[in-house]
Amino acid sequence: MTTTPTASSEAASEQTLPSEMRAVVVHGPGDYRIEQRPVPTPGPGELVLRTDAVGVCASDLKCYHGAEKFWGGEHKPAWAEKNRIPGHEFVGTVVAAGEGALASRGVEPGDRLACEQIVPCGECFYCGRGIYWMCETHDMFGFKGFDGAMAEYVLVPSRALTHPVSSALPGHMAAFSEPLSCAMHAVERANLQFEDTVVIAGAGPIGLSAIAGARQKNPLRIIALDMVDTKLELARDCGADLTINIATEDPVARVKELTGGYGADAYIEATGHPSAVAQGINLLRKLGRFVEYSVFKEKVSVDWSIISDDKELDVLGAHLGPHCWPAAIKLIEAGALPLERVCTHQFPLERFQDALDAVADSSGESVKVSILPNGPIPAGTANNLVGGESA
Repeated sequence: MTTTPTASSEAASEQTLPSEMRAVVVHGPGDYRIEQRPVPTPGPGELVLRTDAVGVCASDLKCYHGAEKFWGGEHKPAWAEKNRIPGHEFVGTVVAAGEGALASRGVEPGDRLACEQIVPCGECFYCGRGIYWMCETHDMFGFKGFDGAMAEYVLVPSRALTHPVSSALPGHMAAFSEPLSCAMHAVERANLQFEDTVVIAGAGPIGLSAIAGARQKNPLRIIALDMVDTKLELARDCGADLTINIATEDPVARVKELTGGYGADAYIEATGHPSAVAQGINLLRKLGRFVEYSVFKEKVSVDWSIISDDKELDVLGAHLGPHCWPAAIKLIEAGALPLERVCTHQFPLERFQDALDAVADSSGESVKVSILPNGPIPAGTANNLVGGESA
């Protein structure tokens, strides 16, 4: 692979980055390919990260399979873009910087950063009110506006939001800060109280993270639901007080039995399966709180009279992980989660299809799946800054 000097900046370096990199490229639903792409060159305020790890999210899988949310339908325009490098759950090491980028972010060459998924415009109605995660433009790494990190290098635009993460962590564990921050936002939306019984549906990455986040709020009782016993064991290790295997036990009856016949105070849906929506509405008590986090491939129907006339439920959505990243990273760095068991599968870039297939496998063999585009990076290794400011 040939190398070329990067663009000049405040303090140019004679070191070089490769001119090309391997990357997964989206050509449409079901058509992702490994290709050679130019290594990005940072402009003013921009960074280039050498990708340490990128998680494969259920939304990545649904985009790959052509879900209407991403590719549009009869009454919905497409949001995802073709010719885009996917991957929005990532951490990387600073290897190049444009003018002012290091100083503005308070980082040095070799530092590791996690990037929030959304790249807010900073100008719309929502951004103007500080509600950046609802940005109207809604550019997002790997889907729209900016390439993601299923590549050896990724460009961090000046508008991106970044957070420092310890380089001592394995990359795939550090990248878990993305799903953990998302789930912690769902927990915040649930407004948990000390006396609450909270039920969390799904013991995948988001569900386990929601359990860990709920544990920090210390409600009376956390109940985890899943169909795989090994995942329910992980749920207990992440902080669940009780677990229910819904393949062998009726969760609605069991929750009502545990709550004197009333039902749960709060329910967080983290499965993405339509049946989990009706399940939650039925097992909540009157005036209960339903928080929906999942991205669905299919449309979901429920009996809305239960929400209104029967129970007067609060139904809340949750999107991304605003203001939760520092707390999520703190939990990971403190070793508070059994990530060596949660982060089950890591693949090289060339096996991205195997990574997608592992996420799609409903047998429960995988929990969190990641791609390591550059292979394992030894703890404490700092890459040289290329073509950017001096620290």
